[in-house]
Amino acid sequence: MLSAEPNTRRHVLTYMEDAVCQLLENKEDISQYGVARFFTEYFNSVCQGTHILFREFSFIQATPHNRASFLRAFWKCFRTVGKNGDLLTMREYHCLLQLLCPDFPLELTQKAARIVLMDDAMDCLMSFSDFLFAFQIQFYYSEFLESVAAIYQDLLAGKNPNTVIVPTSSSGQHRQRPPLGEASLLEGVEASLFSQCLENLCDRHKYSCPPPALVKEVLSNVQRLTFYGFLVALSKHHGINQALGALPDKGDLMHDPAMDEELERLLAQIPGLVNSATANPEAGCLPSRTPPRVGSPWRPLHHARKVEAESDGSTEETDESET
Repeated sequence: MLSAEPNTRRHVLTYMEDAVCQLLENKEDISQYGVARFFTEYFNSVCQGTHILFREFSFIQATPHNRASFLRAFWKCFRTVGKNGDLLTMREYHCLLQLLCPDFPLELTQKAARIVLMDDAMDCLMSFSDFLFAFQIQFYYSEFLESVAAIYQDLLAGKNPNTVIVPTSSSGQHRQRPPLGEASLLEGVEASLFSQCLENLCDRHKYSCPPPALVKEVLSNVQRLTFYGFLVALSKHHGINQALGALPDKGDLMHDPAMDEELERLLAQIPGLVNSATANPEAGCLPSRTPPRVGSPWRPLHHARKVEAESDGSTEETDESET
């Protein structure tokens, strides 16, 4: 529900503006059954978290509720990858993200993969759970992490981190991450000083950030740490995952009986799909890696169209020019 998401009530205007824009863009279709029904379906989809499906990136990152909804949708749509034990590369995970958000930026996927891979090559394979929890931290707290990166770099250089300017959502995406050089990995920064700087950052940061008490707990367990060591600790922290509330615990990540039952019911309605899936269970695990056609934002509100979009799968290789 909306009330369960932090700061959601402050973003009511965002949803009202989006609803009106969709109403104007689809007024001919909506006129067939009325404006009142449209607003009812729209805000029901917001409450259920399905309003972010197939939407542009600027919308899915617009509010904390949208970000949590996107994380939950990504988990539910592609957890079969984890259940089957499949390992994918960064670009393959990016293709999955683009199935839900066609213009999802590659840079964010790369940053999430770097949390898992550290100094390994970016084409190394990753498990679904490792990528998902790293992606959760990177995507939901992206602006906060850009500020943390700036503070870390200043501490490495011996500068006063209090002079760091908190980046905006637009400028933060282009800030350089700390290098993964050997000296940086071995030395890191003093955890107590880093903790003090981050405590001040959480107090003044206008974007979502992890609970300060949990950040302090992460940093209290070590004397020195690197930037990516800090991100790994955040991604694996049980309390931070619970506070965010988008994903289940890691032990329950592959268990969703209600979703399994609903998926089986939907698959049974598609002629010819059940037999082919039974003969080759892994064939339906990975959807098409070609980004889907960008349709009207009104599309997520129609259940039949969602089923059609989500069931259009293939195993064709990715064209490198598309990514």
